[in-house]
Amino acid sequence: MKRAFKYRFYPTPEQAAELARTFGCVRKVYNMALSARTEAWALRQERVTYNATSAMLTAWKKTEELAYLNEVSSVPLQQALRHLQTAFTNFFAKRARYPRFKSRKKSRDSAEYTTSAFRFRNGRLTLAKMAEPLTIVWSRPLPEGAKPTTVTVSRDSTGRWFVSLLVEDPTVTPLPANGNAVGIDAGLDHLVVLSTGEKVTNPPHERADRERLARAQRNLARKARGEGANRAKARRKVARIYARITDRRRDHLHKLTTRLVRENQTLVIEDLTVRNMVKDRSPARAISDAAWSQFRGLLEYKAAWYGREVVAVDRFFPSSELCSVCGAVQEKMPLHVRVWTCACGATHDRDVNAAKNLLAAGLAVSVCGAGVRPQRRPPGGQPAMKQKALRREL
Repeated sequence: MKRAFKYRFYPTPEQAAELARTFGCVRKVYNMALSARTEAWALRQERVTYNATSAMLTAWKKTEELAYLNEVSSVPLQQALRHLQTAFTNFFAKRARYPRFKSRKKSRDSAEYTTSAFRFRNGRLTLAKMAEPLTIVWSRPLPEGAKPTTVTVSRDSTGRWFVSLLVEDPTVTPLPANGNAVGIDAGLDHLVVLSTGEKVTNPPHERADRERLARAQRNLARKARGEGANRAKARRKVARIYARITDRRRDHLHKLTTRLVRENQTLVIEDLTVRNMVKDRSPARAISDAAWSQFRGLLEYKAAWYGREVVAVDRFFPSSELCSVCGAVQEKMPLHVRVWTCACGATHDRDVNAAKNLLAAGLAVSVCGAGVRPQRRPPGGQPAMKQKALRREL
């Protein structure tokens, strides 16, 4: 199993300058190739392939205007063209939007090196065009005997440097099957509520730093626009607060998803359209802080690693209004009602009941086939729209 290991490193001034030049050249080549492909299609209805853009790159290097492209390693430039080809492939397959140009201020600074452009010996990594190895903080060891096939160097908006090594990890193997299954209901008061009755708290990562962030953003807004040192300093301060929020959120989600995948064979979640839900300004901030999409992504790839199954239930399934004991569907379920009693006499916690219903529906989907859709609300009932249920949690 291929796995990436990411570490911080601290470049020398010479290394930082070389990498900064490489980032700029990668961005320039990507934008020029995207422009050429867009123009070819607009004017001649012609699709330009990766091989054609590679030939263009060779010609660009021979011009006086772009001769500086020869000063950096050619491998990251070729990789940029491959990434552009992948972006177009995803676009034509309707998996992504049309590729966009990279911005010097907004785009992520990164460069990818393949085996011909770096040397890794005895835990020391040396990139092409550099005389000295990188000073890497090995926060965790690589798998024994691992040899990187791809190295990606990046710099975030706070100025931190990272290196990611893609290696073959023999330790990633399917876990023993345990037969456990759990329903997972996402929320805001609690990040997730499990069908077992467990409620996982939702740490207010963004809310905890909201006041500091607001002060830093006001300070940035007062700085004159341009390339001034004071504005750059204020921008980095804002970026550091965002990075702190992101790092804490990612750490919490990694720990939670790893535990859920290790403990359960089948995990049932709700197929939420987060992209549409954040269009409602009222819950958008809280939804973004909860990072449901990231939670689902982590859950799915870890389940694939360890031989687990993730089942997504139709988003319109009335999980909150359906009695998990008798199966009766309530005609009305006001948002402020957190505990309710069914006509059969069963008393339900709204969120735990929803998780139990998701589990039952997910197991039915898993057994009957992916095309089976769980029971929906009967005609005339109120739609079980998750967006409306979120406002009461803010």
